[in-house]
Amino acid sequence: RRPRVHPSTARGLDRSELGVFLFTAERYDRDHAALAVLLGLNGLRVSEACSTNIEDLGLERGHRTLQIIGKGNKPAVIPLVPRTARTIDLAIGDRHDGPILRRRDGQRLDRRTAHRWVASIGKRAGLDSVHPHMLRHSCGYYLADRGTDLRTMQDYLGHRDPRHTVHYTRVA
Repeated sequence: RRPRVHPSTARGLDRSELGVFLFTAERYDRDHAALAVLLGLNGLRVSEACSTNIEDLGLERGHRTLQIIGKGNKPAVIPLVPRTARTIDLAIGDRHDGPILRRRDGQRLDRRTAHRWVASIGKRAGLDSVHPHMLRHSCGYYLADRGTDLRTMQDYLGHRDPRHTVHYTRVA
């Protein structure tokens, strides 16, 4: 039996909107594109994406991985979508350490700047106000559309409780 969940007003981008968003981010620059794929394709929280380091990238059984510090300071190793791995490689270039996501001044990307970047990409893409958590929702809806089971989605999104994940399985 599924747990009871109250209706959510959260909204994510649909598949075509997410595609336009990612395409626009790639035209912005490599750092904007890396943020967009980490949030939209891998479903990271904005704080998780901003705190990633190059040293946290790895390879496990042929898959590119990223070690993150999740909500509640819980460490996790997540598999990267191939497009995310390629985009991150372009963003880091030949650097071997330090933050993956950097501002123009070379400092680590912070949450506030990430919010501005996402809003700017969304505006340039012709989408209504877009914020980082919308991209996480978009990832959840995409997983549900592809028929991913609830438990797998829960693990992928880093939810402790299935009640936080189940709303992605409903039609938006």
